[in-house]
Amino acid sequence: MEAAKVDRPGHSVESISKQAVEYLEIDHAAEKKLVRKLDRHIVPIIMLLYLFSFLDRVNIGNARLYGMEEDLGLQGNQYQTAVSILFVTYLLAEVPSNLVLKKLRPSRWISAITTSWGIIATLTGVTQSYSGLIACRLLLGLVEGGLFPGAAVYLTLFYTKRELALRIGYLFVSAAIAGAVGGLLAYGIGFMDGVADQKGWRWILIIEGLPSFVLGIATWFLLADSPETAFYLSTEEKQLMKLRRNRQAGQTESAQRFHKADVYAAFKDWKVYAFCVGQFGTDTMLYGYSTFLPTIIKGLGSWSTAQTQALTIPCYGLGALTYVVVARISDSQQRRGLYTVIFGGISVIGYGILISDASTGVHYFACFLVAMGLYVTTGLPLAWLPNNQPRYGKRTTATGMQLTIGNASGIMAPFVSTYPS
Repeated sequence: MEAAKVDRPGHSVESISKQAVEYLEIDHAAEKKLVRKLDRHIVPIIMLLYLFSFLDRVNIGNARLYGMEEDLGLQGNQYQTAVSILFVTYLLAEVPSNLVLKKLRPSRWISAITTSWGIIATLTGVTQSYSGLIACRLLLGLVEGGLFPGAAVYLTLFYTKRELALRIGYLFVSAAIAGAVGGLLAYGIGFMDGVADQKGWRWILIIEGLPSFVLGIATWFLLADSPETAFYLSTEEKQLMKLRRNRQAGQTESAQRFHKADVYAAFKDWKVYAFCVGQFGTDTMLYGYSTFLPTIIKGLGSWSTAQTQALTIPCYGLGALTYVVVARISDSQQRRGLYTVIFGGISVIGYGILISDASTGVHYFACFLVAMGLYVTTGLPLAWLPNNQPRYGKRTTATGMQLTIGNASGIMAPFVSTYPS
């Protein structure tokens, strides 16, 4: 067996014998118990963070159904501009946010940006003009931009490559839940139209923004910065976390520190750019579908606004369920590309049916097909790339690049989506 090499603090680089590698074998029952504990403390808060982030970003689609355009006097493509302008600052924030994540501490940084976007999202509901809406969207993108790349990198600090796709998948489940919950909330909040002389769309934005503010404050206390400082792990569990990390190829002590050379290596790796291009394509589907699904469904029939909101919920539910099942299979088999291609094809078929001359029922069925493939195709590559980057600096930079270029599609999606209006 060829010797492996690792860096040890205070020692020169040295080889490890087969006996030393065997020493890294750990109690699998204890490991399963540890992973369950990590899931209890990490997954709920990460899911809530992304759920509210996504909800505050795309609820402008629900607000549109309740008179936002008429109230603010939006004309031409001003609504599409308001949707897309968020991604200008969103993109600019992603890579820099990842680079300062560890230095500023994840709990503090994520708490700060969450509290900030909660305030901005809430105040969007009291804007009185198109220029005010644009200003709110730009600020919202600036503070929200760091969450998803930061959360993706944060999960790599705690989970192994065989566990990562499912956990990152939970973020996309949150996006699907946000779509369903957003429709349900908009349905209920819409009945507040006229309360305190305010239109229903204002109440949608105000009420849906408040939970983010509260969650941001809670994150300061609930989110651990690293396995070594996690308040919920015992000394034995922290040692087990080290063994889990050392068991993975390339996961040395030195690799977990930030090095500028690793940042440069990410920018020079063609494979990172290949992932970025693919992510751009899948995110175009994600943002077009998530923002315009209420508009799509409303254009398929003569339903009321409330009925339209209700009809979006099953689509998002199927998308979430499909991703959880596929992510589990992908983690167990360690196959990402196969399922990405298969389910991407399903979404393409769905879009093909949507633009075809078919009945309302067939078109609604196509919305389910798009949702089935959408979250799998968008989410699996976000576990695939960091899985293959053991060094922290390259992993954070590559993930930030992938999400930055991918999310650039959010600028384009509102203008290329020729959905019914």
